[in-house]
Amino acid sequence: MSHLPSKEKKRLAVFKFASCDGCQLSLLSCEDELLALTDKLEIAHFLEASSRTLPGPFDLTLVEGSVSTNEDVDRIHEIRRQSRVLVTIGACATAGGIQSLRNWADHEEYLQYVYPHPEYLDSLATSTAISDHVPVEFELRGCPIDKHQLLEVILAFLNERRPNIPSHSVCLDCKRRGTICIAVTEDQPCLGPITQAGCGAICPAYHRACYGCFGPCAQANTASLSDQYLNQGTTAMQMVHQLRNMNAGARLFQIESDRIENNPSSN
Repeated sequence: MSHLPSKEKKRLAVFKFASCDGCQLSLLSCEDELLALTDKLEIAHFLEASSRTLPGPFDLTLVEGSVSTNEDVDRIHEIRRQSRVLVTIGACATAGGIQSLRNWADHEEYLQYVYPHPEYLDSLATSTAISDHVPVEFELRGCPIDKHQLLEVILAFLNERRPNIPSHSVCLDCKRRGTICIAVTEDQPCLGPITQAGCGAICPAYHRACYGCFGPCAQANTASLSDQYLNQGTTAMQMVHQLRNMNAGARLFQIESDRIENNPSSN
């Protein structure tokens, strides 16, 4: 197989912010598929995979993790300047991640309890999505992301088209798997009806309510679903906890959990 000169290949960069590295590992697990793209793609910067780095600019940049320090703010602006196309991957980068739970807490109080010398820390009071700070071309959901969806994003970029990523709810995937609805049969407050597909509907298949690891689906009616569960006996605290997981900072989940927390007896 002949190889194009490096200058004719698209240059890929991967950067990490506040995260667990799980989404970068999803990319690493695509090693066989990425080998097939070596004629078209050059990995210029990916510290999870190699200490060899090349300077920008980059044709495609994948960013994992949330913005949680002042340094992060400066760094993401510089990365944006160096990137022709910027794609955020995973719940941390698209919604602030599980660490966005600090957005509802007393940041200074937490620092005092956890760290013996908090004065040495440079930490923001919030954990926010990359798109809250710079424009992004596409957001790939998931905690972690699905490797096949990630490959679809890369291939779409190489072929100059929009990624074909489903936006329907988990419920459709449950029906495809033949999974009986646990919200109906087991009275569990399942977020499947308002969560974007991508996980394969794994949790309901094993009798566990969906907790929204791929964030809100298109046209999610969060208030209607919450009110139904609350009227059936789910407590306000249980519903808030269900909405505040790794996508707690996703706008629709955040609005709904705040509504329930601020008006626990209105339903």
